[in-house]
Amino acid sequence: MSNQIKVSIHDGFWDAFIALPKQQQKKTQQLITKFRQSPTSSGLNYERINGMLDSYRSLRVDQNYRCIVMAPSSGDVYLLLWVDKHDDAYTWASRKRIEVNATTGTLQIYSTLQGEVANDSSNNLTEQNNRRASDSSTPEHLTKTTREAQPDTSDVRLFNLDESRLLGIGVPVSRVELVVGLKTYPDLEAIKSSLPDEAWEALALFAEGLEWKDIWSDYGPNDDKPVDTNDVSAALERDSTKRRFHVVDSDAELQSILAAPLEKWRVYLHPSQRKLVDRDWNGPVRVIGGAGTGKTVVAMHRAVWLAKQLSDKESVLFLTYNTNLAADIANNLKGLATSDELNRIEVINIDAWVTRYLKARKYSATLKFESQLEDLWRDVLSRSEAPPGKVLPDSFYSEEWERIVLPNRIDRRDEYLTVSRAGRGVALNRRQRAAIWNVFDDMRAEMSHRGWKTYQDAMLDARDLIQEEPDKHGYRHVVVDETQDMGPEALQLIRGLVPESKNDLFFVGDGHQRIYRRRAVMGKCGIKIVGRARKLKINYRTTEQIKRFASAMLDGLTIDDLDGGEDGSKDYISLTRGLEPDFQPFDRESDEIDWVIQRLKLLESDEATLASSCVMLRTLGLRDKYYKAIREAGIDAVLLENRADNQKVPGVRVANMHRVKGLEFRHVILAAMCDGVVPNRYALRDSEDQTELREMELSERALVHVCASRAIETLAVTWHGKVSEYVG
Repeated sequence: MSNQIKVSIHDGFWDAFIALPKQQQKKTQQLITKFRQSPTSSGLNYERINGMLDSYRSLRVDQNYRCIVMAPSSGDVYLLLWVDKHDDAYTWASRKRIEVNATTGTLQIYSTLQGEVANDSSNNLTEQNNRRASDSSTPEHLTKTTREAQPDTSDVRLFNLDESRLLGIGVPVSRVELVVGLKTYPDLEAIKSSLPDEAWEALALFAEGLEWKDIWSDYGPNDDKPVDTNDVSAALERDSTKRRFHVVDSDAELQSILAAPLEKWRVYLHPSQRKLVDRDWNGPVRVIGGAGTGKTVVAMHRAVWLAKQLSDKESVLFLTYNTNLAADIANNLKGLATSDELNRIEVINIDAWVTRYLKARKYSATLKFESQLEDLWRDVLSRSEAPPGKVLPDSFYSEEWERIVLPNRIDRRDEYLTVSRAGRGVALNRRQRAAIWNVFDDMRAEMSHRGWKTYQDAMLDARDLIQEEPDKHGYRHVVVDETQDMGPEALQLIRGLVPESKNDLFFVGDGHQRIYRRRAVMGKCGIKIVGRARKLKINYRTTEQIKRFASAMLDGLTIDDLDGGEDGSKDYISLTRGLEPDFQPFDRESDEIDWVIQRLKLLESDEATLASSCVMLRTLGLRDKYYKAIREAGIDAVLLENRADNQKVPGVRVANMHRVKGLEFRHVILAAMCDGVVPNRYALRDSEDQTELREMELSERALVHVCASRAIETLAVTWHGKVSEYVG
């Protein structure tokens, strides 16, 4: 074959590839490159596998290892499915079916049942699929409500779904009877590998209580066009197939993927994610979703998709709130975008962007964070008189400053007398407001005298300057991560960065992960998302057991949807099961540290590396103490600081809780979860404003929620002395 073929790689191939010895990984890379040039060239040993599917072929990696590929009945797209030792590779092939679903058109791969073989009556199966699909009802019929009372209560089944509905979500004909007979959720879990991923996922979501209409929208057929079950190339073009198969178009792309096989998120997107990425929107989009649902992944893919459409003189601005997350995203984009696309994407946290923008325009003020104004507040308050009939703690003034004065850009007493204070827990009459204004007036005067401005003021100043020179920065689109931590000033600035147009703004965030106590309503900041609000509901990172612990941190609290509504958690579901979190109490800190060290040594002996493990602590002081102890015990450790984490550097990661946002680890240890440490006694300041107290409590609980939800496989929670109320 003279023309280069196309290879589509199944995501399960990476699980096998990374398990290979390094030498065989290198040989496999070389083999696939040669195979793309010509599958029948000498030396590849491209052979039919006797007794299995007619389309299965094997490739010789070396004397002991084989790749399993599927040859097309027509066309030039070959499927790369598995790589393993000779006998294990052939065993895998003997236990896997692969076919185009006659109803959904999805290319599916799933395990055979006991006593069933992968090559049994494949032609008859295709004919049966086609026949049943042609007899099924129309999409309108399939979307009707399906949960009906069973008249025979002695035969309670897990699903009261008829065959046409099961076929419509991708259940193969050969599995319909099996699904109909299921009685419990554990029964469904037991047959997970014997169902295509999308079919099992849809059934699991329905069993968890999601509405059928929502499931049908995500998993049902996209159209009612007939499906050619022999046309694999057409199947590979469907979004439902792209979540598991990726067609490699060039040697450069192939080598890039093979060089970093662990990062499957770079090439495989769930259909619900792809629907958000690969399309034109007629205005701002807001995507919310719990931890582990892939919001940041969606934002990165969206930025790349937008960059592909732009000229060299235009760019995409990717904003985060957190400096560390910006560094991590910029690093991850290197494996997702071409150099040309990367040149059209700027990733930066919003404070750094504002500083740079204003500095370039000779902005004279020195910018200050609120934490840098504590001494000035003490000085101003020491000279101020209390308002008549009201005794207020000092914390009230800085809270009122941040929540009311700064976002509303109030500079005069008459403005403060009439501004809405909705959401503040301390009521003030007009006379009291007039007296209180003297404090803010003094604060404004002192800051002006010193040449200082807050970042909130600076953001609004930057917005004003942009309105005077709207096209000078060259941004065509803005993508925003961590929207929940952007205050109203930040959202007003972002709205002003680009004109209202197609694909202008794309926001992702989660109110459950608000750890900086900044809250804003997008609509009130000029960002209209009506009709373009979406939610990701499936947690692909953590197990149900870990998700349950993380979510318990926020039980009973009202979480907003970033636009004035509420965001419930009942439709936030994890579809994997695993170990319960491990809770370890100790009398002394030294005993707790010893246990953490022994835990890390066990993980290292099991997995040979600790790079995918992290010990998280609430404060920098505790972080440094545990890091030192771990290092002194002879364990490699990496301190996560204000830079991207290089996964090639060996060692367990040790971090303070705020640093791990946006990251994930196979194993997590939440250490020193002690009373007075979590929640942090200094973070929960004295306040008479009940709204502020609730926000402080929410941010501390959200911090633990974020940390626990970084765990993929195991979570351990340790403490010494009295345990944190959040754990107890």
